[in-house]
Amino acid sequence: MVYSRSSAFRSKRLGDVINLNKYRKQKARAEREKQAGVNRRLFGRTKAERAREELQKQQLTRSVDGARRVGPEPAAAGSAANADAECTTRRDAEEPGEPECS
Repeated sequence: MVYSRSSAFRSKRLGDVINLNKYRKQKARAEREKQAGVNRRLFGRTKAERAREELQKQQLTRSVDGARRVGPEPAAAGSAANADAECTTRRDAEEPGEPECS
């Protein structure tokens, strides 16, 4: 088989013709397949699997809430929040007719 000189020169000089629509569609197809995999994982579960996961979430929430420290928050001696709390406490303990905190 004999190639002409001009065609051999042209094929080395120019790259292959690329159909950009083909690559665009191939990229879109790959993205759809990736999203389908995510959707299968999230929504393709049986009722028992969903119930088990919900139970695990509830157990985790209870264990975190059970480990939470509940107590008085340390407040600065002269802070407004501390003064309001003391005023409210005194107001509850005061007898009617006594002046309230300002």
